[in-house]
Amino acid sequence: MKIAVDAMGGDKAPSAIIEGAVHAAREFGSNIILVGKREVISSELKKHDVKNLSLSIRHASEIIEMHEPPSIGLRKKRDSSIKVGIELVKRGEADAFVSAGNTGAVMAASTLILRTLKGIDRPAIAVQLPTTSGPVILIDAGANVDCKPHQLFQFGIMGHVFAKYVIGRDNPRVGILNNGEEEDKGNEITKEVYKVLKKSTLNFIGNVEGKELYKGTADVVISDGFVGNITLKVSESLADMIGKTLKGIFTKNWRSKLGYLLIKPYLESFKKSVDYSEYGGAPLLGVNGICIIAHGSSSPKAIKNAIRQAGEFVKGKVNIHIQEDIECNIKIQPSEVKKGGVLRALKEIVSFSREKETEKEVTTEDTEEKR
Repeated sequence: MKIAVDAMGGDKAPSAIIEGAVHAAREFGSNIILVGKREVISSELKKHDVKNLSLSIRHASEIIEMHEPPSIGLRKKRDSSIKVGIELVKRGEADAFVSAGNTGAVMAASTLILRTLKGIDRPAIAVQLPTTSGPVILIDAGANVDCKPHQLFQFGIMGHVFAKYVIGRDNPRVGILNNGEEEDKGNEITKEVYKVLKKSTLNFIGNVEGKELYKGTADVVISDGFVGNITLKVSESLADMIGKTLKGIFTKNWRSKLGYLLIKPYLESFKKSVDYSEYGGAPLLGVNGICIIAHGSSSPKAIKNAIRQAGEFVKGKVNIHIQEDIECNIKIQPSEVKKGGVLRALKEIVSFSREKETEKEVTTEDTEEKR
């Protein structure tokens, strides 16, 4: 099994990426292809003991920066580490691709080069959120802002496969993120998806309110990318706030410091359970290949676990199982399934990128005026 890793992508690249890849090669025996500028990667590898490790380099002369609009980056930088790495998967020279680089560029390149699986209209980002009974999968977490009923239905199938064949849930409970538990709650789209999921082969448990998300009520929670991404970002900011608050409490005086020493093991256990680096990254489900999108600020530990996760997706034959489940439920899919899903998904990514670029320009102008 070969895993292609974008050595140039991420806020801490290339050092953190390469260190994480070295750890993965040593701990998991992973066969890793580091994609990026050869001289930079070679120089970085000299800092580590890589004897007897399965590490190779595939040269890519260009880098799509984190702030670049995906459409411009992919069009102008045809030899970028993202594009070259995904093409390795397309040609079968790598079994999976891992990147902590420009998320929009990874999504666009994966959709354009790998294409979507048969029966899948748009790919979706699946993230794992911690609960007291293990992780819950939230899908979609930002790839698709506006979704049709049949797309949400497909997200449910992809999340079900993730939970069953990667996380190990025998009969994953699937629910829809909604503003109430009753069947008639939500907008017209969620109401229609509800009816279809009831007829599906999935273990559908109904609507899941926001307050139930972290209780482990469901194993998979379906959402459009707009609501899903907001949910994810609010969760991240809440975790950050709790961490900073606890740090302030436990460093206030000698009594609080003593209290910290007494409960330190329990706090460390809690921190580990909510640490995104333990999961590694978020898979882009629905493309005809394995692609793991890591956090932009990924540490070596996060990259190591993202590589581990990529291997688990390959071993779990996730895409094969998604195709099987799609075929089993093909007759009950909402009727508005149309062709051209890849093009629509790409247009949405480009549109989202342009909106971000406009926001950036406006923010810059406001800052200059204030100065």
